[in-house]
Amino acid sequence: MKTIFVTGGAKRIGKAIIELFAQDNWRIIIHYNKSASDAEALAESINANNGDSAFVVKGDLDKSDDVQSIVSSVNSISETIDLLVNNASTFYPTPIEDISNDHWDKLIGSNLKGPLFLIQGLKEKLQASKGSIINITDTNLTKGIANYSIYSAAKAGLESITKGLAKELAPEIKVNAISPGAMLEPPDVTWTEEQRNKVIESIPLKRMGTEKDIAETVYFLAHSDYITGQIIKVDGGRSLS
Repeated sequence: MKTIFVTGGAKRIGKAIIELFAQDNWRIIIHYNKSASDAEALAESINANNGDSAFVVKGDLDKSDDVQSIVSSVNSISETIDLLVNNASTFYPTPIEDISNDHWDKLIGSNLKGPLFLIQGLKEKLQASKGSIINITDTNLTKGIANYSIYSAAKAGLESITKGLAKELAPEIKVNAISPGAMLEPPDVTWTEEQRNKVIESIPLKRMGTEKDIAETVYFLAHSDYITGQIIKVDGGRSLS
């Protein structure tokens, strides 16, 4: 049985990824920080259909000790790791006049530092299984995002280490990134119909994306033997304009 470990796996894109791989009978490791009830409900749902194949791991990716604890937990759950998906993310604005060290630590921690040290900690098992790492970034990075300079720096860094580690960890491990865009409202935000329509007008495919679109791209990359070091935009073509 192959094993997938998804950070931020309790909701939204992470949950969609997990549900797709559960259909293919993978062993599932779900990371969460604050969404305990959602993570446990997802694991219970999978286990009801697939036996004891889903597990939950808690940890704050901003904290170095928690990251090491996550690595230890994952290593104890499964002898093999075939796919690591660095999906967990913190997202909020930081206008230049308001930036603080706390903002830096939180946004760099979950979006860049945490993923990097998870890769370090799980590298040997990924090498042994000739596995894959998939990092989730942001399609808006190429245009710049006003008021989100720390978040943008973190996600850009994640894309950079994707390319660097694709060389460093080859040929045993494939490393790619998926760059979603026009996918979902930000957490705890609901767009008006006017806001949604304005976004849709800027998308060549004239529709919003879904969590399923990202999950299917993760599945494709996980099963590809000859793609590494790539940043794949899943945005309906919006980044073309």
